[in-house]
Amino acid sequence: MITDQQFRRLMSLSQSEPTLQNAAAKAGMDVKTARKYRKAGCSPSQMLKPHVWRTRANPFAHDWLWVTDQLEINPGLEAKTLFFALQGRKPGIYHDGQLRTFQRHLKIWRALEGPAKEVYFEQIHLPGQWGASDFTHMNSLGITICGSPFEHMLYHFVLTYSNWETVTICYSETFESLSEGVQNALWKLGGVPEKHKTDRLSAAWSNLKSAQDYTQRYTALANHYGFTASKTNPRCPHENGDVEQANNRLKKAVEQALMLRQSKDFSSIDQYKAFLGKIIDQLNSNRQERFKEELAVLGRLPLSRLDAFKKYEMKVTQGSTIRVRHNVYSVHSRMVGEKVKVNVYGDHIEVWYAQRQIETLPLLQGNNKAYINYRHVIDILVRKPGAFEQYRYRDSLYPTIQFRLAYDRLRTQHSPLKANKQYLEILRLAARGSQDRVNDALCHLIDSQEDITPEAVKTLVEASAFKRVVRLPEIAALDLDCYDQLLEVYLEGSI
Repeated sequence: MITDQQFRRLMSLSQSEPTLQNAAAKAGMDVKTARKYRKAGCSPSQMLKPHVWRTRANPFAHDWLWVTDQLEINPGLEAKTLFFALQGRKPGIYHDGQLRTFQRHLKIWRALEGPAKEVYFEQIHLPGQWGASDFTHMNSLGITICGSPFEHMLYHFVLTYSNWETVTICYSETFESLSEGVQNALWKLGGVPEKHKTDRLSAAWSNLKSAQDYTQRYTALANHYGFTASKTNPRCPHENGDVEQANNRLKKAVEQALMLRQSKDFSSIDQYKAFLGKIIDQLNSNRQERFKEELAVLGRLPLSRLDAFKKYEMKVTQGSTIRVRHNVYSVHSRMVGEKVKVNVYGDHIEVWYAQRQIETLPLLQGNNKAYINYRHVIDILVRKPGAFEQYRYRDSLYPTIQFRLAYDRLRTQHSPLKANKQYLEILRLAARGSQDRVNDALCHLIDSQEDITPEAVKTLVEASAFKRVVRLPEIAALDLDCYDQLLEVYLEGSI
């Protein structure tokens, strides 16, 4: 077998040796072979013909038409599924050792004759032209605030040319979250891109009954900042691929930072925000060159921000509550029958009356939930203790577990009506003074097995030297002798 190296040596020696025979001898080949290669002028590898013929018969030839018919009906079928189905149709004909051969045949068929695959077309991005945004869930990372799970999302904004990004913590894909996120991003950016693309967010492009309202509000937001709103086609999230990929990179960066931090727990939401801010700043620090190009061509910001909330006007019910987006919130009993204005933000609501903000309440997520502040209704409940027994939102009137334990203790010592009266008096002490000190007083009375009365709680609260004594539970030493005896009985029985 002549190699390409011998061929190259032959062609070189042909220029210096007097005869072809001498050149062939020095190149290590017969003179006839040398004459053939010199005439062809091609190396052995170039003269090889491609192997296009089969060395063995296709074992699936008789059933291949059935296989392709199944793939035309359902292109998502896997090779292993089809092979097992083929074994069921022709028992004893195909054995498990042929699975790899079948997979190879199917792979070749998909490449040569199968359906076309999805193609992603690389886009040209210009400085300052596109900004893209999306919401991404963060619950899978297991982040906690003071030990409690922190269920939240991030509104994620990205400039597609420089990949500069920023985030805003939110709790649902509402217009308020979208508006706040967009405005936070643009004001931090210091300018406005020409266009802004989202996927088909229900906050802006929903087809629900309120779609017209949402569309008008999003259009007003776009007009205020001067960008052109754009959205992806239905079921085509890849059209917003820049921010989709940025979501994945960001979540991975947060996960890695949590590992380095060696804790997923934060003392407050503000501490978590600062943690996210450091990650975003670090990611953006490597994009400064392109980011400067974007800044030079961004549009100007308007003179002021738009209000990132939705306004409602409603009347306070006889139960001293208002109903906002299918959830119930309490306000002070003084407001019963009055009309109040409610501003709904992405994470909280504000209640206004007579141009004054009278309440700031957390926005409840979901439906048919209630946020009842016992301070709003305690004075009326003390006058109507009988209403406490079957009060729909009674569970909201136990500020801590100690209050609930105290109420249960009172129920065992007194009649239901008297227990309700005494508990409500204790609750009024917490409303008019310090809930924490009342809670500590209840802990002391429960731990010391003393009678719980409003007078006893008031005395402890007013005692300036009073300090709650935390008693650790006493755990008796574990006696392992019984386990040794069981082990001996087991060993004796097994011998």
